[in-house]
Formats: sequence, structure tokens, C-alpha cells
Amino acid sequence: MKKKVISVLLCVAMVAAMVTGCGSKTEEPAAEPAATEAPAAPAETKAPEATAAPEATEAPAESEAPAAATGDLKPDPSVDYSALNVQVVAKGFQHDFWKAVKLGAQKAGEDYKLTANPADSFVGPNSEQDIAQQVEQVKNAINKSPDAICLAALDTKSVLDSIKQAQTSGIPIVGFDSGVPDAPEGAIVANASTDNYAAGGLAADELYKLIKDKVTDPAETVRIGVVSQEANSQSIVDRTQGFLDKMVELIGEGKVSIIGHDKFKKEVADAKVILEIGIPANVVDADCQTAASKIMNESDLIAIYGSNEFAAKNIITANKNLNILGADKVIGVGFDSGKVQLDAVKNGIFAGSVTQNPVQIGYKAVELAIMAATGQEVHDVDTGCLFYTAENMDSEDVKPCLYE
Repeated sequence: MKKKVISVLLCVAMVAAMVTGCGSKTEEPAAEPAATEAPAAPAETKAPEATAAPEATEAPAESEAPAAATGDLKPDPSVDYSALNVQVVAKGFQHDFWKAVKLGAQKAGEDYKLTANPADSFVGPNSEQDIAQQVEQVKNAINKSPDAICLAALDTKSVLDSIKQAQTSGIPIVGFDSGVPDAPEGAIVANASTDNYAAGGLAADELYKLIKDKVTDPAETVRIGVVSQEANSQSIVDRTQGFLDKMVELIGEGKVSIIGHDKFKKEVADAKVILEIGIPANVVDADCQTAASKIMNESDLIAIYGSNEFAAKNIITANKNLNILGADKVIGVGFDSGKVQLDAVKNGIFAGSVTQNPVQIGYKAVELAIMAATGQEVHDVDTGCLFYTAENMDSEDVKPCLYE
């Protein structure tokens, strides 16, 4: 869909109104501006003069929306968005992550006074293996003739026909979370997501600090486990590959052998450090616990990483029988949060985990959809990540990014 050129006023205001979210460990969440105004109908709100203060483009004053990522654009506050219909199709509801994304979508709908709140049309398949179910949900969303659709695709190829139909109908699609990778050029107008490759690298950085002495020219073989939910979703693949690449970089090329799943395998003869990938046969808890237990029973294991809530949770569950994780044992790190993982970090079973901001992902996806639906300029938004531990998880910059 071709994007309309927005007014000079909006461009000037947006440049001045950039705020930062929880995209790095060192950044503080942006405080709510004192002079912000809620989006209002044109009959009640006059467009500001060209010299108006940049605060006019900030989020609504009553909003408690997550802070926006660096370089983010904001909807024009002089426009009445109430009549917009934004449909949201997620990957499912089986993880707490998606419940938090839905909360963000709901908050955006409230802040921009959408009569049809996107949370009310928020759908997803019963599990992340139910591709056919999601295909039908995307079709149903298009058949409602919405102004925009937010989509986190399980399988891009399966929804290509629906994407083409949306394009023909002039319905903009905004990707969120892992988005719609490899979609036709121009089909996805923008994405609200974490840079998952960089986030996986962050997990490796933090874990390396804790095991550096053990992986620096070890006399005997040492092993680092990596448990991933599956090898198809781009977000999971990126978190896994980002972790592997960063760990190899930190330890040294030629010193690490990657074994396990064929997608990631890169064996190096005589390497003393082994990175072993475990992926369950099916995306069910029992299979994931089996994959985790296989690695956790290796006598040379020194650390293990779970690349999302599902993987981390099942590593923790497998540990109940094995009891090998802890500060003076095998070092565990994860990704996302959820009650099981949060408790593991609090209790020292996990050293820490990487978190996205799922509420912001949902919020920014709807916000981008609002802008795209009204012809405003949009671009991808990195919703950020950081590493939380028992020491910082209740801090002001980390706590808002965690969810149960």
C-alpha cells in the first residue's frame, strides 16, 4: 500500500517527540509528558499551528502506554480514530506472553478511543502448530473489511493468498512479534517487534560473563545446552542463532562445535566447547522436557539456555527431578518471563533471563495500524529487550517489562 505524505507539521513534531522504551539495559523508561493530550475528534480539537510545541504529538495524557522505542512515530493527535476497525491475529493464547500482548492492544484501543477495541477482535489458534486454524482466522479478519490488520504469522506461505487479498482490498497489514517474514515486498507496511537476533546475543553475553573461566581453553570438554521450542518460527530461530553466533564470537572461532539440530549444526573437530541444540518433536511440554532432560543428563554440562517461555519453563520443570541448576551448579538462563521463569530467577535456579516488552509489542502494533489506516507514515519499531536478574527484576526499568 502506498503511504500518503503527511503534513510538514507532523514531520516536525515527530522528530522532536522521539522517546525511548525499554530497549536496553541502560535506558530509563520515558516519563509521561505533563502536557500531552488525548486523541480527539476534529470538531473538538483544532490542528496546531506550524510553530506548536512538539508535545502535541505525544501519547494521550491519560495513557499509561509503554514507552516507545527510539525513532518511533506517533499518530496525529488531531485525528478522530474512534471509527477505525483494527483486527489482530496472534500466534495463540497458550503462553502468558500473548496475554500480555493482548493487554497492550487493549490499552492502545482505549487510548486512541477506538469504539471497536482491538482486544475484542484479538484471536489466535489453539496452539502454535495449528497453522490451518490461523489461516481461517486471517481470512475471517479480512472478510470483516477492517481498516488494518495486525498479524503474527505462524507460517508465511500459508497466508500468502490472504495477504494478496488484503493488498487488493487496500487493507494494510502490520506485523508484530515475529511478524510475517518473507512476505511479498510491500505487503507488510511495518513491524512492531523485538530484534530477536540481538536479544539472543544479549543472553549469550550475560551467560558468558558467568562461565568465562570454564570456557576459556578448558582442559576437558564442556557443554552448553540450548533448548528451542521449534525451528520454524523466525523469532525463535533468530534468538537461537543470535545466541549461538555471539557465544562462538566470545569463546573464539574454531573452539566451539555446534551439534544437535541440522538447522544450526556446525561441527568443529577437536573443539573443547560444545553447543548442543535440543528441539522437541512436538510443541508440547512433555516432548520439550524430554529434549531438555537429554542435554541436562550430560556430565560435562556447565550451562543451558531456553530461547522462549515454553523452552525455559520446561527446562525448569525437568530440573525438578535432576536438581542440577543453580549458582554453584549448571548455570541456567532463559527468554521471556511467566510465573515459572520469574520464580526460578527469584530463587536462584536461573541466573537471569532476557525479556521483551510484550505489552509494548501489542500497543505499538495497534498504534502502527492506526497510522497506516489513516495514511500516515509508518516504519518498523524495535520494541526492545533487556536482561533481568533477582537483583534488578523489581527495578523501575525492568518490572514493567515482566509478566506472569
